[in-house]
Amino acid sequence: MTLTRDDVLAEATVRCIQQGDLSGMKTLLDSNPGLATARISQPCGRGGTESRTLMHIVTDWPGHFPNGAAMVALLIAAGSDVNAPFEGFHPETPLHWAASSDDVAVLDELLDGGAAIEAAGSVIDGGPPLSDAVAFGQWGAARRLVERGARTTLWQAAALGLLDRVDALFVGASRPSPQDVTNAFWCACHGGQRTTAESLLKRGADLNWIGHDHLTPLDAARRGGFIELADWLQSQGGKSAKDCG
Repeated sequence: MTLTRDDVLAEATVRCIQQGDLSGMKTLLDSNPGLATARISQPCGRGGTESRTLMHIVTDWPGHFPNGAAMVALLIAAGSDVNAPFEGFHPETPLHWAASSDDVAVLDELLDGGAAIEAAGSVIDGGPPLSDAVAFGQWGAARRLVERGARTTLWQAAALGLLDRVDALFVGASRPSPQDVTNAFWCACHGGQRTTAESLLKRGADLNWIGHDHLTPLDAARRGGFIELADWLQSQGGKSAKDCG
């Protein structure tokens, strides 16, 4: 079943989900066979259309809708697929969206219901939900994903201050490239992780790389409100992008 966003049934469904109306949602599911696996489509800014599942509606930005976890459980019981991808400019799963919204309760319910923790499709790098959580600074979701078994890349581990995982990647014949070290250093500053940042700077990271969002590591630390880290970066010669010629 495919609905358009302005269909009466689609409007009622979205309203029940966003208001946390479990009783109303159950009535709609019972009265409309196939609704649990329906997609709601709408025009997208890039031309064409995009469609999302009801699970994507539950996890859509900004997340944290009332009874979110219970709504996920209700939809799973009705037959919704927790791993169905978004259809549009990226194939993110509902778990990606819960991670992007830092909605830990919904994230847990999705994982308990069989969501693939390493599902590909992140809008950031095509990777798993952890990529979204870390890139968007959704630290509660990021740490819960790691607690639940998510693997980490160098940049993800650096942003989370997981120094043991960072160090492990420098053991053996295959070592991170200089660009990967610099990127991880930037991410450590994005995540407010001074100890990890110090380690990566000693390993040759570019202190004043203008990276993501056109920010230097100093800019990233300031944006995150990590004042002590920003002060340390300045003491090492760190500059803002506007001062880098």
